Amino acid sequence: MTEAPVNALHNEFPPDSIEARDLAHMLHPTTHLKQHASRGPTVHERASGVYLWDNHGKQYLEGMAGLWCTALGYGNDELAEVAAQQMKQLSYSQLFAGKTHESSVLLAEKLKAMAPFEAGRVFFGLSGSDANDTQIKLMWYYNNAVGRPEKKKIISRQRGYHGVTVASGSLTGLPAFHNAFDLPMPGVFHTDCPHYYSGAKSGESQDAFVDRIVGNLEALIIREGADTIAAFIAEPILGAGGVIVPPPGYYEKIQALLNEHDICFIDDEVICGFGRTGQAFGAQTMGFTPTTMSVAKAVSSAYLPLSAVLIPEFMHDAFVSVSDELGVFGHGFTYSGHPVCAAVALKNLEIMEEQDLFSHAARVGTVFQERLAGFADHPLIGEVRGAGLIGAAEIVKEKMPRVPFEASLGVGAYCAGACQEAGLIVRAMGDSMAFCPPLIISEDQVHEMFDKFAIGLDKTLEWTAA
Repeated sequence: MTEAPVNALHNEFPPDSIEARDLAHMLHPTTHLKQHASRGPTVHERASGVYLWDNHGKQYLEGMAGLWCTALGYGNDELAEVAAQQMKQLSYSQLFAGKTHESSVLLAEKLKAMAPFEAGRVFFGLSGSDANDTQIKLMWYYNNAVGRPEKKKIISRQRGYHGVTVASGSLTGLPAFHNAFDLPMPGVFHTDCPHYYSGAKSGESQDAFVDRIVGNLEALIIREGADTIAAFIAEPILGAGGVIVPPPGYYEKIQALLNEHDICFIDDEVICGFGRTGQAFGAQTMGFTPTTMSVAKAVSSAYLPLSAVLIPEFMHDAFVSVSDELGVFGHGFTYSGHPVCAAVALKNLEIMEEQDLFSHAARVGTVFQERLAGFADHPLIGEVRGAGLIGAAEIVKEKMPRVPFEASLGVGAYCAGACQEAGLIVRAMGDSMAFCPPLIISEDQVHEMFDKFAIGLDKTLEWTAA
């Protein structure tokens, strides 16, 4: 095997180039810093619809909607116009101390009306990370308010992704986001990832697998004490952990267990929300009813940063009940409900409705899933999985029983590089290749995406066989 396709070494970049200046000044998020220093960046220069162009004029089909977020694609004129209009009318306004403005109020109303549970109030932030950080704080505040100060622990899952702040990074169940950061913090526990292909024992059926891992969660609850556990958090379909779709019956049993022990269900819809799975929210696709919900990413199609936490009215009532005792509800951000971000997000949701984009995602998602399923017979693919317009193909050394490649070989990274050479942006999560195109993608563009993936995958097969 040779090294994965890379950019030119950084010493070949002209000193005044964006690549060289990036290497001199930037600290990149979620990046292998030593490899980046030797390979240099790919510079994205412009984008339109489902395509991006780099600074050398090469076109790429955007197979990841940026970071799972550009639902309406790039260059939407209506969103740009709304942003400009709002900047001229009211470029900034805070929500502290009872102040408000129209765009945040209208967006809160819209989100409540769309929610897959009886939402009462909406709290605004800027990212999925701060939304899930807020979820923890609200669970703690609520249990203090109702006289249960011991009920504070949070259960997450291995391979789940919920953000990178100290608190939300602790919820994340991926080692790379814990390494050398001294995470997770105390009071956060991780239960089994619901991935049958990688987690089942020899000869274990899907039903038996579900019973076993739900039983493990129940044992954790009993061991820690249900009266000490505030909430369980889950992505309906795990995103950055490899696009993991839990088996049938999993959420039904999880929901029953949480209800039995009076444990809140936090639904992290940051990736799945707003049509990605073919319905408005992943909770609807996967068949559960949350207590609270986090949204971000597609809520604004990433044109401007915005997140929201939706809570039931009974939680808000509890917050109000301790106002005289505690005074100010001491949580919030300078940019909570930023009027420009809120206006753009509201228009984004209106455009989704006008274009019937969730139904479009369901229809085109059928083609997407059919093409994805076609890779199951490829010599390198052990499993394909997904729903709607999100999916993954897992590269393995041996299909069954599953034998992965050594992580040090970087097979997934090689495949992502080969796909990039073929004009496709995908994301390698370990050796699982993820697909999450803008929801506006057409059937022809779905075929283009997977045709380019086939080129990259075949080149990866040649490389692994060399």
